[in-house]
Amino acid sequence: MDAAFLLLADSRLPTGGYAHSGGLEEAVARRAVGDVGTLEGWLVGRLHTTGRVDAAFAAASAEEGADRARLDAEVAARTPSQAQRRASRAQGRGVARAARSVWPQGAGVLADLPDAPMWPVALGAVALAAGLGAGDAALLAASASVTGPAWAATRLLGLDPFAVASVLGRLADQIEAVAASRGCPSATAPLLEIGAESHALWEVRLFAS
Repeated sequence: MDAAFLLLADSRLPTGGYAHSGGLEEAVARRAVGDVGTLEGWLVGRLHTTGRVDAAFAAASAEEGADRARLDAEVAARTPSQAQRRASRAQGRGVARAARSVWPQGAGVLADLPDAPMWPVALGAVALAAGLGAGDAALLAASASVTGPAWAATRLLGLDPFAVASVLGRLADQIEAVAASRGCPSATAPLLEIGAESHALWEVRLFAS
């Protein structure tokens, strides 16, 4: 396992990802998620929709010579919710900013990114700048689609961290399978999109998304 992969997968890397729950905060508020069992079901759904799209585009963006402006437009077109697009672009800026400090040797690749890139496009470019491959980028994206919300659940619901870790362990094979699938899928999650628009209107919230 490459050390750069571990660093990019580390939630302590200052990319701003810790400020996002990936829609979980809204799901908790409407009682779609309230315990470990419902959390696991929700994460499976997110992995096979948002996670599958993110993994495919992160892999495509990690290829040498990728047209990242086109990929960015395609990810945005697959993200109907304006609130979700804003959140993705905020995270894209965050991961690109961190990468410019950590992997300055990849400045040429990162310069190819739009000013506020969608997160999977930024992640793929950062993976390439760090010397990683398309498969690594896909695995990082698929994993992040569930790990971020899972750990947000410990704050939102006070769940046992060991129980949450057990859920992620059970999802490991599915995460790898999603990362291995390629193409440009358009899997959608309408409830996540509707929820994101509702969440954006809240006056008080713990997470940005």
